[in-house]
Amino acid sequence: MQTSIRTEFREFLRLAIPLASAQVAQSATGFVDTVIMGRLGSEILAAGGLGAITFTALLNTISGVVIGVSPLVAEAYGAGCKTRVEQVARQGLWLSLLLAIPVMFLLGNIDLLMRQFGQQATTVALAKTYLDIMLWGLFPALAFATLRSFVSGLSHARPVMVIVIGGTLFNIAGNYVLGLGKLGFPALGLRGLAWASILSLWGMFLSLVIYILKHKKLKAYRLFENLHQLQLPIFRELVVVGAPIGVSAALETGLFTVVTYLMGALGTVVLAAHQIVLQTIIVIFMVPLGMSFATTVRVGQWNGQKNLAAARQAGYVGIGSGVVFMTMMAIALLVFPQQVIGLYIDVRASENASVLTLVMPMLTIAAVAQILDSVQKTASGALYGLKDTRVPMFISFCTFWGIGLTTGYLLGFHFGLGGTGLWLGQSIGVAIAAGVFLWRYRQLSLSKSW
Repeated sequence: MQTSIRTEFREFLRLAIPLASAQVAQSATGFVDTVIMGRLGSEILAAGGLGAITFTALLNTISGVVIGVSPLVAEAYGAGCKTRVEQVARQGLWLSLLLAIPVMFLLGNIDLLMRQFGQQATTVALAKTYLDIMLWGLFPALAFATLRSFVSGLSHARPVMVIVIGGTLFNIAGNYVLGLGKLGFPALGLRGLAWASILSLWGMFLSLVIYILKHKKLKAYRLFENLHQLQLPIFRELVVVGAPIGVSAALETGLFTVVTYLMGALGTVVLAAHQIVLQTIIVIFMVPLGMSFATTVRVGQWNGQKNLAAARQAGYVGIGSGVVFMTMMAIALLVFPQQVIGLYIDVRASENASVLTLVMPMLTIAAVAQILDSVQKTASGALYGLKDTRVPMFISFCTFWGIGLTTGYLLGFHFGLGGTGLWLGQSIGVAIAAGVFLWRYRQLSLSKSW
């Protein structure tokens, strides 16, 4: 048993390290964006953060749908069915295109919704400037997510890491040059950050396409042949598996997005403090998110081989790894809070005193909550590997919105805890989700039969 666990852990790390590294690198762009926004002023930080979380929320939702490619490809690969791998990946690209078009239209008119949530007029105007450019990065981001699911489902995750790191470095350089106006370029502010992002998204997508076409093993799958054919049975299956994943992602990301809007209703200073905490947590959370993707692939591959014992073990390896990592990160945040906050603002400046006062308790709550957040994310990834996506969707709704948002709203607005209450409430929802997902995986992995 110890030998098999070590072997599974080694195979898990082969996928988890590049996938998690890619997620961290990609989120580093948002981190750098936030740092630059902070240098441009608290108003830009609040508006840019609002625009970024709105874009991210919608992208994560529809990316969740196309990530349904991952368990289906992993299962087909485990079963040795090459033709089905090709068909699933092709329909994933179709799905990316069909999802991108309506969401681009929504982003183009999102300012109407922002006003309904009580955001200040100047904040909405600045956020819309950012989003009007960012919407053109939706399709390449979705198509890249599809191809990433394809190659990782075949246990080829390393090129994803290399491409994402390259795209991230380009994005960071573009942010510096276009956002702040360096090397002779005009200072475009939020517009410059948006232009750098979409150029990076298109570059990463095209780079992965070229890699697949050139790689000896991957090009054997003939992914881009007969790409014009829409195969409705497989497309429908992909939607059935992927749509609940997308809804779950929407419920989770939507919770943080709505909380961000509620923070904005409490004032610009509260929103700026929240953005510092949220961006920090997002960067760290990318590691268990990458672990979740790897867990889905490993469980899915064993599922395709009809080996339930190995699939169950793969799930627990992924969950345990997430807990260990996030515990270390929580300790670091609790021990060095001033250093973390100092990455965004000058903690010694008197004008930032009000922001600093609000950030400290939020960061403490978020640090502890991330341990359980890693459980719910990796456990849900294990469930997706078993193609169990509908029940997790309902669990997400009940815990994130029924408990987390309701509790946060009551604590923040009715009990006078403000932004700290909102963070505490959403963390309670995440904690309950973690317990239920873990219980669900244990029950299903012990009882599932083919």
